Amino acid sequence: MKGLTKREEEIMNIFWKKGAMFVKEMLAYFEEPQPHFNTVSTIVRGLEEKGFVGHKVYGNTYQYFALISEEEFGKRTLSGIVGRYFKNSYLSAVSSLVEEEKISLDELKALIEKVEKQ
Repeated sequence: MKGLTKREEEIMNIFWKKGAMFVKEMLAYFEEPQPHFNTVSTIVRGLEEKGFVGHKVYGNTYQYFALISEEEFGKRTLSGIVGRYFKNSYLSAVSSLVEEEKISLDELKALIEKVEKQ
């Protein structure tokens, strides 16, 4: 499964928060200036080609819905980052967070406790 562009992720966030909807309905969730209907429609169809979105047919229009949850997307994205930038080493990824002080000692201890309980 391919990654998402910023705009694709923005559209997926709408699906994850609001559920299934028609492209016309989605336009209300964009800040001004809103993108054109055709632009959003093209992006949604691209998301469908990538396997992120499915649709139901209602007459001559489609109602789209997410095929992947936000949680699953996050896991796949993290997996891709660890694979690409840390040579598939989660230890290296966590070490980097510790070195950059992005994770505190208390958070690291809580993570270790969680792992030990599993």
